Amino acid sequence: MVPSKPFMNKRSLAIAAALGEAVIYSLNHSIAKGLMPIYIKPFGFILLRVSGAVVLFWALSLFFPKEKIQLSDWPRMVACAVFGMVINMLFFFKGLSLSTPINSSVIMTVSPILVLVLSAILLKEKVTWLKISGIGIGLVGAVSLIAFGAETRNDAPNIPLGNFMFIINATSYGVYLILVKPLTKKYSFITLLKWFFLLSWLINFPICINEFMEVRWQNLPAPAIWQMVYVVVGVTFFTYLFNMLALRQLAPSTLSSFVYLQPLLAILFAVAIGADQLSTIKIIAALLVFTGVYLVTKKKTTFG
Repeated sequence: MVPSKPFMNKRSLAIAAALGEAVIYSLNHSIAKGLMPIYIKPFGFILLRVSGAVVLFWALSLFFPKEKIQLSDWPRMVACAVFGMVINMLFFFKGLSLSTPINSSVIMTVSPILVLVLSAILLKEKVTWLKISGIGIGLVGAVSLIAFGAETRNDAPNIPLGNFMFIINATSYGVYLILVKPLTKKYSFITLLKWFFLLSWLINFPICINEFMEVRWQNLPAPAIWQMVYVVVGVTFFTYLFNMLALRQLAPSTLSSFVYLQPLLAILFAVAIGADQLSTIKIIAALLVFTGVYLVTKKKTTFG
């Protein structure tokens, strides 16, 4: 009897996790923007995110074997928390409060390029012409999609400063992906994430506590509460969880290329709810995005 093949191999599961991360995060640009600063300021939002993540990941860790972090790995652990859950989050949310969701989507597309360069330098990852082509095609598609397929918003008091913060955010996230990759081969993703978020909570607390205390929790309307839950549970807990699952099989440069899907998915969502319409340029741009991600995620190449 021929044994049945598994429904999904490890690489397919990793790609599915990366897609799930992109789907969840694509809505965050607009949802988080709608909450700030009316209901919560950016730094207060960060403390809410990391506090919720600490509770969720430490609770989940009770169902997994305990692992001891080697002393030599603690500097990298702290660095991962700083770049992945402190600088990354602080600059994104502060930038989003000053600029627009559209600008954040555009500038986030520089992340795969930064990760590709850092991977080649620090991880000695092989950079093929096919991968370079895929990143270039995806970048053209993502920028075209944003430039021709969406409108800017007026609630942006300092767009240049906000955009600069998005660049720092994208760079910090790229450094995080590089730093965390070796750790994923030694420890379970639950062990890593519970410590990352605990460390980030300790660092973020003195920075964010004042804005967190300004929130009038008793006066929050139900929609705002559910949007905050989405950001904490979906955008923080599940996206970082999916990110770890994907990193076990995908190279950092490959995983980062999925950021190109975020503006595409955001516009598809807008079309589905009647807030936007499809056009020829959007369809062409979407095809470029999918082509770029496909080329970057190919396991083997015949040239390059």
